[in-house]
Amino acid sequence: MFTGIIETLGEVKSIEAEGSNIHFVIESAISHELKVDQSVAHDGVCLTVTDLPGTGRHRVTAIAETLKRTNLGSWKPGTLVNIERAMQIGGRLDGHMVQGHVDTTAVLVSVTDQGGSWDLVFTHPESPECITVPKGSICVNGVSLTVVISRSDSFSVSIIPYTWEHTNLRLLKPGDRANVEFDILGKYIHRFLAVYRQ
Repeated sequence: MFTGIIETLGEVKSIEAEGSNIHFVIESAISHELKVDQSVAHDGVCLTVTDLPGTGRHRVTAIAETLKRTNLGSWKPGTLVNIERAMQIGGRLDGHMVQGHVDTTAVLVSVTDQGGSWDLVFTHPESPECITVPKGSICVNGVSLTVVISRSDSFSVSIIPYTWEHTNLRLLKPGDRANVEFDILGKYIHRFLAVYRQ
């Protein structure tokens, strides 16, 4: 379980394909603190640390299902990735409850500089499970954000300067795909109502 509060940016240093899996070596300021078998969110995707190949680097593996649902297949050496370790029980929940299980990718439509914040508009596949509500929570590339405008196939968020400077959201350009995890509470409520109506 994560909170959507990014700890640091990591850089993809190398990529290796093995069958349908892809191994990524990431360099970050917290890699030396990680342990093998630890769960770490990379752009919102929960991945297991499989190796510590060198000082300041860790290795993770994405399987076919993960590659199908996320934008990890587009990563290249040099790609900057939002990194967050799992939340600690007893700590403050500064963002919202994030599982690290990406639902789909959303395409960035526009970025508008508001002179102190940035408005980003994303489109996503229209699905009963892709639920947003105004002022509700959403996780984009692992970042906990508040929905401003909510539609059945799109949403917008506003980014404050600190988040803009300390995450990779500032690097996104129209047409780029971002990993999206919709609010877990909304998904459970939708599922409950769907079963109840049967």
